[in-house]
Amino acid sequence: MPLAVKPYVSEVTSFLQDLKARNPELEAQQKAGRARLWDRPQDAELREAFDSARVAQKPYVYGTD
Repeated sequence: MPLAVKPYVSEVTSFLQDLKARNPELEAQQKAGRARLWDRPQDAELREAFDSARVAQKPYVYGTD
């Protein structure tokens, strides 16, 4: 009969698994925090204005014309 090999789990992984087991709503809180900071609706007109105001960089920045 072959021996069952237990897969390696790092301390960090076991800590995170334990944290999520003790606090099941943690992932929902993380997603809500991300939505507040990053998942915002974008203003297309403002993005277009930023893009049109961009100045192209010269191939050699230190060169003189």
